[in-house]
Amino acid sequence: MIMVLTIDTGLDPYIQVSLEGKGKKVVKKIKAERSQAEKLLPTIEALFKREQITWKKIKLIRVNDEGGSFTSLRIGVLTANALAYALRIPIEAMSGSDVYKFKGGEVVKPRYQSEPNIGVPKKRSWG
Repeated sequence: MIMVLTIDTGLDPYIQVSLEGKGKKVVKKIKAERSQAEKLLPTIEALFKREQITWKKIKLIRVNDEGGSFTSLRIGVLTANALAYALRIPIEAMSGSDVYKFKGGEVVKPRYQSEPNIGVPKKRSWG
């Protein structure tokens, strides 16, 4: 049986994780405005606990690689890549209805909707 973990942090201000396997899909969606990093792994763990799933049963990770804010998207993609690497399992990127498969060891890169806007350099006034 293949159990798939899907991570979507491109739904600002929400994050959604789901498990698919045995012809069944279960979803957990929570509000995580400006706290995706703190809430993503506990949300996955809560879903695993509710469904009595262990990490050993996960054979594939899917992650949304576009949409949402720069930071939330980066958190989801980074977490999915790290989990796939640690578990030594394949990862796929989802973009709308398209799914892109990656070979073992390859990583998903986020596809941002625009250039990051992380601040304007401040003018320095020193003598």
